[in-house]
Amino acid sequence: MPELTRRHALAAAAAVATAVAVAPQASAHDHHSPDTFDEVYKGRRIQGRPASGGGHHHGAGYAVFIDGVELHVMRNADGSWISVVSHYDPVPTPKAAARAAVDELQGAPLVPLPAN
Repeated sequence: MPELTRRHALAAAAAVATAVAVAPQASAHDHHSPDTFDEVYKGRRIQGRPASGGGHHHGAGYAVFIDGVELHVMRNADGSWISVVSHYDPVPTPKAAARAAVDELQGAPLVPLPAN
């Protein structure tokens, strides 16, 4: 049986540390589509569903609407979501992004963004 040297022990510890550090990142990049939702939140109808067709979608093929107007959402590399209304406040789901936008709008209508 080979003798365990300091070099072997450090190499094994580095391999374990790398495996532990990479594992959470792999799960954070799980790009499955979030659940569909349709609810009234603070008097506003918010909806979310997989995006169909073309358009300007950065939300990993997912569309969010407030009172029928599309709220542009984007999924970050860490799996969190942001919208054009609450761009600096990442949230865990598109539904949370829609709710955060409603909170930020404070009753104001969502103005549609022009398509490029």
